[in-house]
Amino acid sequence: MLGICRGRRKFLAATLTVLFVPAFTWIYLFSGTFKDEKPVSLSPYEAPANSPRYMFNQRERESLEVRMQEVEEENQALRKQLSLAQSRVHRHKNHSKSYSTEEGTGDNEVVHALAWNGSECGKRPTVEKCETIHIAIVCAGYNASRDVVTLVKSVLFHRRNPLHFHFITDAIAKQILGYLFETWMVPAVTVNFYDADELKPEVSWIPNKHYSGIYGLMKLVLTKTLPGSLERVIVLDTDITFATDIAELWAVLHKFKVPRSTLPGAGGSGEAPGSARRRHQTADARKYTPARRDARLVQVTGRLRGGCSVRNGQQVLGLVENQSDWYLGNLWKNHRPWPALSRGYNTGVILLLLDKLRKMKWEQMWRLTAERELMNMLSTSLADQDIFNAVIKQNPFLVHQLPCFWNVQLSDHTRSEQCYKDVSDLKVIHWNSPKKLRVKNKHVEFFRNLYLTFLEYDGNLLRRELFGCPSEVDKNSQNLQKQLLELDEDDPCYEFRRERFTVHRTHLYFLHYEFEPSADHTEVTLVAQLSMDRLQMLEAICKHWEGPISLALYLSDAEAQQFLRYAQGSEVLMSRSNVGYHIVYKEGQFYPVNLLRNIAMKHVNTPYMFLSDIDFLPMYGLYEYLRKSVVQLDMANTKKALIVPAFETLRYRLSFPKSKAELLSMLDMGTLFTFRYHVWTKGHAPTNFAKWRTATTPYHVDWEADFEPYVVVRRDCPEYDRRFVGFGWNKVAHVMELDAQEYEFIVLPNAYMIHMPHAPSFDITKFRSNKQYRICLKTLKEEFQQDMSRRYGFAALKYLTAENNS
Repeated sequence: MLGICRGRRKFLAATLTVLFVPAFTWIYLFSGTFKDEKPVSLSPYEAPANSPRYMFNQRERESLEVRMQEVEEENQALRKQLSLAQSRVHRHKNHSKSYSTEEGTGDNEVVHALAWNGSECGKRPTVEKCETIHIAIVCAGYNASRDVVTLVKSVLFHRRNPLHFHFITDAIAKQILGYLFETWMVPAVTVNFYDADELKPEVSWIPNKHYSGIYGLMKLVLTKTLPGSLERVIVLDTDITFATDIAELWAVLHKFKVPRSTLPGAGGSGEAPGSARRRHQTADARKYTPARRDARLVQVTGRLRGGCSVRNGQQVLGLVENQSDWYLGNLWKNHRPWPALSRGYNTGVILLLLDKLRKMKWEQMWRLTAERELMNMLSTSLADQDIFNAVIKQNPFLVHQLPCFWNVQLSDHTRSEQCYKDVSDLKVIHWNSPKKLRVKNKHVEFFRNLYLTFLEYDGNLLRRELFGCPSEVDKNSQNLQKQLLELDEDDPCYEFRRERFTVHRTHLYFLHYEFEPSADHTEVTLVAQLSMDRLQMLEAICKHWEGPISLALYLSDAEAQQFLRYAQGSEVLMSRSNVGYHIVYKEGQFYPVNLLRNIAMKHVNTPYMFLSDIDFLPMYGLYEYLRKSVVQLDMANTKKALIVPAFETLRYRLSFPKSKAELLSMLDMGTLFTFRYHVWTKGHAPTNFAKWRTATTPYHVDWEADFEPYVVVRRDCPEYDRRFVGFGWNKVAHVMELDAQEYEFIVLPNAYMIHMPHAPSFDITKFRSNKQYRICLKTLKEEFQQDMSRRYGFAALKYLTAENNS
């Protein structure tokens, strides 16, 4: 009985202890809170004030309370994420370690990514359905213009919002990209260009060793370059590939902390209310962890952790931490990088709050920092990135740190492999190594395949409309639709007629191009067009013709990359910088032969041009011979078309004649023939080959029906008629118009060209096998002749009665 009573008394005592001890504890804590108006930390490190081991002063105690409260809040958010994704991040159970900034792009970044994707503080702000996303890109030169297309494709592929591209370009990139977007005609895409040459004085005073040259510094002046009405923008390098909708990145701009007081440089201290108190509270806490001083400073002044703000700050730059050891200065002996916070930040992807930066006097800020650091560093190694990091070192509150998946950096000495666990979670791939696709990474094949997917992706498929988003009326598109509506879809020749109005996406100067005009202005450019099956002719033509060449290549996106690899692997082609390669991307059923010729003609940079075909080899020395002829025949002041007689061989291997005498001997032996004498005699008969055999001076010939010689003309000659596509009458119509405009046809006595044998084209096969094809060609010929009569009046009546045989 006594034992039972004792047991009951023990049970009652235990119950009272369980109930009343926590109650008294909470009463004590709340009384402290109400009294001091400060949160009380439940840290196990706190002890009674009279404890000999923890004799801190009041300031130290407050500092630790603030720090422990922050840790507790971070841990709560982290626990929530770990409970949702425990299977993926079970190795990250040590929460405090996960948040160490010393881990760089390692384990902590995985946790940051998880917090971004799922925590309450990391909920993605929505982007309005039709909100325009602004993107700024610095792009200069031929190679960068080609690279940026892949970036644009990846953005267009995923996008659901209108886009406004702001390109800071030199004259070359502006010409290339301007024509590309004009012919691409992507709905809900606006493009503006800003002259990079005008910006050079702003940054030319900065010595720079980076391979990007002076253009690598121009991100520094975007606040001055872009319109004052533009408040925010995403800034991208050209070697970026997107794996998600860019709207997700645009939404991050809404997460930037807005300052609650005057910004620095605008008449105030720049600190939010209470920030000074917090700074003093944490000062002593920092001295107990000196290794994390920079990281703590960023956290106190407004750095985000996994997308969650822990302080009120003036965040105006969104950046991803640099994933190499560059700014740690330990890559090699005597390595001296520019100052940066810990690993620094990579500027391949930047979110800019332009309006806030302007108020902060950004121009003065970066200039003063650059001037100061250049006194010791002498030059930049990583262009704008060095200066951005030096500014951030002095003003860490500027930065909103982005999770690393927004800029996975595939560079030398990179830690990017520690940035992610699953490659499918990544958002942006940055090929920021000079090695580009040859960089080392355990997932490099995945990244390379992603890049190649967009590199070879059919850009025509990106012309899709945005559902429910009205876009500005494009006059070119509007006129095109009007012209197409006027066509009769029941017309048997509808597809032929439609081709005339098709706008083909065109990339000018696909490879590097250089040409210096001579003082006498007698240069002649060889003009030709080709498709993939004639690619093998390029090297031979370059060996025969040393002058400038303008080529239009009709290729798909994938074929364009095959051509690029072919050209870059050819010593002959790479030794020539005066060849302009213009890619016209495939679209429609027919080979747009005359459109291709017009594009090649339009981008001739010499006073004269030789209108040829890709399967003809000009005689050795023809370029210099033509330069002398244009002077002798006074082509600058007269309308003349100089005819280069055309011959052909049936032999794939030909010992090319080095003189007219040798060619005549081969004609007599049957090794060579006058061009198409056996199938299309009328095409070249007016050249009068019998007279040419003995001629020593140029001679005049008259136009005849179906005449289609290869001629040298001034650059201002009429274009080819686009209604003729595929095979048939494309050159005939052009020569007819030359005659209508009173060009004089002059045969050159010591010039010749030879057609090399090849398999028949797809279009000539269609012409021979398809009766409707031939009927439509005849119809188009008659319509062209009628148009000529209307345009040139009585003088053109002869074209209506001329005999026309296909």
